Amino acid sequence: METQGLTIIHTGDGKGKSTAAFGLALRAYGAGLNVLILQFIKGRQISGELKAFELLTKIPAENKIAVRQCGLGFIDKNKIDEHIAAAESALEVARAEILSGKWDLIILDEIIYSVKFKLLDAEKVLELIKIRPPELHLVLTGRNAPQSLIDAADLVTEMTLIKHPFQHGIKAQRGIEF
Repeated sequence: METQGLTIIHTGDGKGKSTAAFGLALRAYGAGLNVLILQFIKGRQISGELKAFELLTKIPAENKIAVRQCGLGFIDKNKIDEHIAAAESALEVARAEILSGKWDLIILDEIIYSVKFKLLDAEKVLELIKIRPPELHLVLTGRNAPQSLIDAADLVTEMTLIKHPFQHGIKAQRGIEF
């Protein structure tokens, strides 16, 4: 079967953008694809998905799955230059990995947030889509995807907030939000 790589965007104000991408990563890994997840905002945070993917890396398999946290965590406006530098560094890692030929699926988690918070320019992210080899699947997540990225994608899903427990004072739940 010939592989036609897709550019996929998960955006919107609802919960589930990264979760959907991670589910896709799990499906792809189970189908024998090599999967890389680069997290553009998260950094130094232990989460349920990181623990799960770490367990998968310990299982002998012909294919591989890897997660790299490239960000500094929640954006501190007093350290914006450091966040910009981390995002630009992550962008260069993404560019190299996209061109490496080692991966069948690359997820750029929260890269669209990097654009929203002006850590990266949308044109630089669009360039990643343009250099994507035809067989590579590329997923971008984050709120407020610019129209230029939407236009360049093959599949765009918008998660819409209807109701969230936080609106009723319920804090983030382990295993659900992180």
